[in-house]
Amino acid sequence: MNVVRAFPLMILALALSACAGKPARSDAPVADTVVPASAPADAPAADADAGTVDAAPPAAMDDATATPPPATNAGTDAETDAATAAAAAAPGGDDDFDALYGNAGTAATTAAYDPWEPLNRRVHRFNVGVDNVIARPLATAYTHVVPRFARTGVSNFFSNIRSPVTIVNQLLQGRPDDAWDTFGRFLMNSTLGIGGLFDPASKAMVPNRREDFGQTLGAWGWRRSRYVELPFFGPRTVRDVFGLAGDMPLSPMRTIEEDKIRIALQGLQLVDTRAQLMAVDDLRSSAVDEYALVRDAWLQRRNYQIENDLRGKRERGSDDENSPIPVDAMPMPNWTN
Repeated sequence: MNVVRAFPLMILALALSACAGKPARSDAPVADTVVPASAPADAPAADADAGTVDAAPPAAMDDATATPPPATNAGTDAETDAATAAAAAAPGGDDDFDALYGNAGTAATTAAYDPWEPLNRRVHRFNVGVDNVIARPLATAYTHVVPRFARTGVSNFFSNIRSPVTIVNQLLQGRPDDAWDTFGRFLMNSTLGIGGLFDPASKAMVPNRREDFGQTLGAWGWRRSRYVELPFFGPRTVRDVFGLAGDMPLSPMRTIEEDKIRIALQGLQLVDTRAQLMAVDDLRSSAVDEYALVRDAWLQRRNYQIENDLRGKRERGSDDENSPIPVDAMPMPNWTN
């Protein structure tokens, strides 16, 4: 049955992959972030989603031999630069982005590949509408009624049952040592932590990492992929849509045959995850462009996670466990667990 449930996502992933080969609409708005200079502007869109690493531009197109732009564009470029600087200085611009995830990102890591931006913005408005009507009121009531220690136990439980997905993906990435650590963490929290309600593994300094098949595809070489926001599932890339289809059969919650129990747990997970996002509600609502803030913050952390997977174990940094924004849950929770 898990394969049957994953089939619609696989169809969606194939459709998105097919659409990725189509050129972006010429009337699409200009992206809010600057595209790195190393990526030629006329590179085929299909290459970015095919998992290939961007190649250097041919010699005929380098800065030394390229034809200078017409003089009539100078004023336009100056106005664009001025507008960009003004947006960065204005409240809710780059300051919002830095407050959300710091200023460690570079232009290469934060540039958004978003040729479907008009469609994504419409889906984003739909997701925000659903969030305002359903998810946020439920999360608000949850935080007011349920004590903090109980909410922490619920978060620990859902984090613990996701360990098998992380273990499988760490093995697929060729990291057996990390998979062993995660397995030990899972056993410790499932036993001493009373089914994962408590987290003795963190006190024992066992690293806590989350891996999924989207990260695995990135570690295998599919770095740059176009951004897409899905209804209810929230921010993704085409690569991560394929990742969803790969992770769904591994979800322990989907092995629960009793529908009432499974649906109740999924509903509780949705409310718990949305409660974690309330810390940044004010920041998002005060942003000049809330869609761009969500997109860029999500992509920055996603790129960091993939690049972090490529480092050696000693050089690898720890994911920010205290971050209020799960990478797979902004603005809507991950419904694949």
